[in-house]
Amino acid sequence: MPQIRATVDGVRYDDQVEARLLLIHYLRERLGKVGTPVGCDTTNCGSCTVLMDGLSTKSCSVLAAQADGHDITTIEGLAEDGVLHPVQKAFHEAHALQCGYCTPGMIIAAVDLLRENPDPTDDEIREGLEGNLCRCTGYANIVRAVRSAAEVMRASAAEPGSVPQQATSTAGADAPAPTSGGAS
Repeated sequence: MPQIRATVDGVRYDDQVEARLLLIHYLRERLGKVGTPVGCDTTNCGSCTVLMDGLSTKSCSVLAAQADGHDITTIEGLAEDGVLHPVQKAFHEAHALQCGYCTPGMIIAAVDLLRENPDPTDDEIREGLEGNLCRCTGYANIVRAVRSAAEVMRASAAEPGSVPQQATSTAGADAPAPTSGGAS
């Protein structure tokens, strides 16, 4: 059995894992990181998305052994000292969820998108979230939440030493039309 050393949500783990164990099952069953749901197990839905070295990764497509030497962030690891990440706050404030099943993966994908593009257009947000499916919302509030989080994060970055402020809801304001299929 392969020996791995991985950091998950800031904690280093040294474990032996079966060669065929998927990262999603390692996170949930071995480490108790149940905030990351098992979705389709085929990389189609994106519910299991985590950050691997800061990049969004579908954890059902990665073996736990491949996480050796990597830094993994799950939805539970985004909050710092009990303070929600701006994307988490924005999803709450903009009512960007209904059943919530896709929400962890959407939030993680949005964090990666905003790392790469801190000022995305609505079309760029939809494109950036394309691999994450939501069957409930129609995506309008998800796009609104990502836009709101981007504004908060840019404002926070512009003020040295400042703490990101809570995102505010823009519900009812110039909502983009829902799209069919994925977030694109």
